[in-house]
Amino acid sequence: MSVIQRIRDKGAWIVFAIIALALIAFILQDGVRRGGSGFSNSTTIGKVNGEKIERVDFEQKLLMYGKGQQREQLIGQLWNQEVTTIIMQQEFDKLGLTISSKELNDIIFGDNSPLKREFTDPQTGIFDVEKAKQAFAQIKKSKNTEQQAGIIDAYIQPAILQALNSKYQAMLQQSLYVPKWMIEKQIADNNLVSSVSYVFVPYTTISDSIAKVSDDEIMNYARKHSKEYEREEEARTIAYLTFDATASSADSAATINQLAGLKNEFAATTDIAAFFSKNATESPFYNSYVSRKEIKQKNIDSIIKVPVGGIYGPYVDGNTFVLAKVVGAKQIPDSVKVRHILISTHQQDPQTGVLTRVREDSVARKIMDTVEAEIKSGKSFDSVCAKFSDDGNKSKGGVYDYFASARMVPAFNDFAFEKPVGSKGVIQTEYGFHYVEVLGQKGSGPAYKIAYLAKPIVVSNETDAAANNAASQFAGTSRNKKQFDENSAKLNKQWVLSGEIKENDFSIQGLGESRQLVRWAYEHEAGDVSDQPIRIGEKYVVAIVTSAIKPGLPPAQVLRPTIETIVRNEKKAKQLIDNKFKGNTLDALASSTGTSVQKADTLLFSNPFIPGVGNDAKFTGAAFNAANKGKVTDPVVGASGVFAIRVENIGAKANSNENAETIKQSILQGQRMAIYRGSDALRKAAIVKDYRSKFY
Repeated sequence: MSVIQRIRDKGAWIVFAIIALALIAFILQDGVRRGGSGFSNSTTIGKVNGEKIERVDFEQKLLMYGKGQQREQLIGQLWNQEVTTIIMQQEFDKLGLTISSKELNDIIFGDNSPLKREFTDPQTGIFDVEKAKQAFAQIKKSKNTEQQAGIIDAYIQPAILQALNSKYQAMLQQSLYVPKWMIEKQIADNNLVSSVSYVFVPYTTISDSIAKVSDDEIMNYARKHSKEYEREEEARTIAYLTFDATASSADSAATINQLAGLKNEFAATTDIAAFFSKNATESPFYNSYVSRKEIKQKNIDSIIKVPVGGIYGPYVDGNTFVLAKVVGAKQIPDSVKVRHILISTHQQDPQTGVLTRVREDSVARKIMDTVEAEIKSGKSFDSVCAKFSDDGNKSKGGVYDYFASARMVPAFNDFAFEKPVGSKGVIQTEYGFHYVEVLGQKGSGPAYKIAYLAKPIVVSNETDAAANNAASQFAGTSRNKKQFDENSAKLNKQWVLSGEIKENDFSIQGLGESRQLVRWAYEHEAGDVSDQPIRIGEKYVVAIVTSAIKPGLPPAQVLRPTIETIVRNEKKAKQLIDNKFKGNTLDALASSTGTSVQKADTLLFSNPFIPGVGNDAKFTGAAFNAANKGKVTDPVVGASGVFAIRVENIGAKANSNENAETIKQSILQGQRMAIYRGSDALRKAAIVKDYRSKFY
């Protein structure tokens, strides 16, 4: 969590202090539940069964959880988390489930403490409970409520909710029961074997063109099965046309000319860093040698053929033109093993990569002098490393096992790959001072130091304006669906139909992140065309709303892909029964349908697959129905065709190995899975008001 990381960077004692205050506040409460933020705001982004989700609280959590993540994606994840949390907390309250102060104390200081990382001794790997408790006792006077809230939201509250959920799940699990008769019936059913004769006619014998399905038939079927097809959320679909604003040949030529003007200066310079400070490049200069095996740069085989100091290019690499200069070449090991002790001057945020100063150079240098003195005095490297190093691998003696070139910052890479085995010394990098010892080296091969002057191919104002003007002209003359289609044809462009777009979506399939277009679609109705093109990436987009699907049953055009085959098969089944299935015996039915009587001698209830028919629940039901023994059923509408069946015999497998306990556990597992799915039922039953689209 970013909040925790920022606190941790300021020192362990602050971690103890802030966590202590948070825990004291919680432990003083006898039973803790959700809510109670110190912030209040009239803006509400949603309600769950009447309980509000306030925007200010939501934004705080976005900031806390969202560092290094895509904000748009996180909004949806956090929303679902908040809705689920409220629903479950309401269930906990109804059932009277709480966490007492003693239970909270056990959670915080127990084996599964959410604070284990902060209070675990890096040398022993043991959670230091006493140290944590001492810190709590010492720090009671701080009033930093913002940081307290951060700790509570990031660590304490999730632990409490997890504990409540465990109680809830345990209560449900204890209610599960499988009666003896159910086990016995399951064993009996699993052992059933049926022998049947049947006539089967697949739906594929009738052409789809003979059984066309109308929109009314689609909707009639949907209304009969409304629970399956009703939508809880509104949706939109759009059709859109794109006008590319990508770089033209003239734009590419401009970039090439820019590089040509810098080529001689680039070739002549001996100070690459200074050159790049004046002339920006898309490829930062790695001022160290990299093994040929590790260089993945395009055209590398051609680049290394030029002499040291020579220039290769310009060449195209993605959306850039590049000049490559071979600064140096030499032999280096393929991989090396080192150990080091780091005295930090800066720490890097793991999410953003930003370096923050944590110690002055002069202070770090004095500590490093002590490190060198202790090692020279004969103290073991491991003990000195454990005592002084700020690196995350100090518990491993500061060892970095064999690694390839370019994995470390340049100064570290230089020492590790260019010094012989056994070399020891102090170097300085952007992270601080390192005491480094080269432990081993493997292999050898050519390595190169290469500088890349990479310039992006920039879309000119003229190119962008041309695409915008073309899109604007299309939008201005396409004010309805007919004009939209006609003008698309004139331009020889094919519009694209989107999938269903939800109100809070941030992207549209085929276009990517396009929140502006999503909002536009929900501000307009079916048939509306965008007045102005919308810029998405390197495209200008003109769109028309093709459907506005309200909550409830969608229109036939939306349901057709799902329902059409089902309804068509029903129509085919009626045609087969009315026109083909004639007679009271299987032989007569086979004759009238132009098929033959087939047999299945060992049909297992536990695995009722029939070649040519598949797994058909209606066929299985008829095959194991004792009432059908010795007589022919009426035609039955199955999943893949129509059939009539005669049961010849129903018996049981000999020497069954069915185990009652195994069957019981199998049934219980099914019940457990139903419990886990129960949260979906709770959410469907909840009244959720979602106002996010007003704010995001």
